[in-house]
Amino acid sequence: MLRRLGRLIGKGHAENRPTPPRPPKPRPVFDASIVRMEFMLGLRQRGISDQKVLHAMDDVPRANFVDQDHADDAYADRALPIACGQTISQPYVVAYMTEQLGVKPEHRVLEVGSGSGYQAAILSRLAREVVGIERYRTLVEAARQRLAALGYDNVEIVAGDGFAGVPERAPFDRIMVTAAAEEVPQALVDQLAEGGVMVLPLGPHAGPQRIVRLTKTEDGLKRDNLIAVRFVPLLPGQAREL
Repeated sequence: MLRRLGRLIGKGHAENRPTPPRPPKPRPVFDASIVRMEFMLGLRQRGISDQKVLHAMDDVPRANFVDQDHADDAYADRALPIACGQTISQPYVVAYMTEQLGVKPEHRVLEVGSGSGYQAAILSRLAREVVGIERYRTLVEAARQRLAALGYDNVEIVAGDGFAGVPERAPFDRIMVTAAAEEVPQALVDQLAEGGVMVLPLGPHAGPQRIVRLTKTEDGLKRDNLIAVRFVPLLPGQAREL
């Protein structure tokens, strides 16, 4: 009887002993090379096949063009917010529009809606010269600093009205618009060289939009409707603030 009671008491003491804390799970090690590899693989899997475009996407460090709060998501395939209520487009859309533009090394390119400067940086790896226009001076100054720090000296970002373009620098062989217009801006068509190509998202600001490729011919504009998208609107004028 006493022996059994001793066993019960001993068992009770054992059950009341505090469980030692489990060691924390090791945090996954961030490997930038793996992230970049997955980034490039994702573009290829979604159909981006132009090797020069892929090289430009690999060459330009996207992390340099996003806000620090979103640095961990820089290579995720989604749009990210930047200053002034704007966004940096998702990588696939950047690569797709660049591929559809068909930039050659001798081309002069106008980019409308430069934002953080990322798309202009991609284009600068493919073209002879890139001029970007952005309505928010805050974004213009930040983009200039990023591009200069990377040594991209064939691209210039100016502040102005995207609808008006940069007529004093025209004609352009290629024009890319990275905000949605409800109609094709005639001023941009006028600045496009004969045989030139413009790629832009077109459609109502609150409705369906589609990337459109326009080719300027002797008979007018040849239009190709491409993929459905969703972009921030292309706004007229230069912002008075920001």
